[in-house]
Amino acid sequence: MLVPNPKGNYSFLQGIAPYSAGAVAERGYEVVHVRFAQPVVLKAGFERVRAHLAAVKRPVQALCGMELRSPKPFTFQGFSDFNAGYIGVLKEWGIFLDDVNPVARTNIAPEIGAPSTPSLYGFSYTAPSVRKEKTFVVAGAGELPEGSLKPEDVVRRGETSADAMREKTRFVMGLMAGRLQGLGVDWAHVSVTEVYTVHSICSILASEIIRPLGKAAAHGITWHYSRPPIVTIEYEMDLRGCYREIML
Repeated sequence: MLVPNPKGNYSFLQGIAPYSAGAVAERGYEVVHVRFAQPVVLKAGFERVRAHLAAVKRPVQALCGMELRSPKPFTFQGFSDFNAGYIGVLKEWGIFLDDVNPVARTNIAPEIGAPSTPSLYGFSYTAPSVRKEKTFVVAGAGELPEGSLKPEDVVRRGETSADAMREKTRFVMGLMAGRLQGLGVDWAHVSVTEVYTVHSICSILASEIIRPLGKAAAHGITWHYSRPPIVTIEYEMDLRGCYREIML
């Protein structure tokens, strides 16, 4: 169910404490996506987000998406510990809505050239717009059921065979489709599809990803040679539908 966030001019799909499952701009606004030329250490990254929002005359509550980069995958407990500090900043900024986090998030660990400390790669926010098309951001998801952060729930945990990767990919595509539906959009509205894994998906790329993308396949995919944020998770995806992309 979509939850309205009037101060941010978007609605979101409730996820878990560290992030929402996705956000869609309300009428009269659009989601704008920003990425840095290189990841910025997280504390400084937050300040750059605040400065950019101030420069474009948007409140901090307009923040609807964050993309993080980590030195390496966390343990499940380490991930929980990291999230506590991250959540603290959003609460301090007054972004939480009735103790619920509206901001979608992707957090991955590059296999090559990873930062030495958790860093910010990009973010999304809402801005006034005359466009009629819906714009949105879908949070990253790996092969875990919605709402779960339990090791035993990882699909084909500990397996990376071609068959296991097919099942993991199919499962995550299902999560993405469900989130799109929840946001009131579909694959035809997707402008960017991102995949995060270090395992070969070439043999299943056409059947499990490109063809199911439908019209979004016209934009291809961006494959990041990276690992999901938690050990034992092997495949992750996120999506967005945006018309404005900015590099800082």
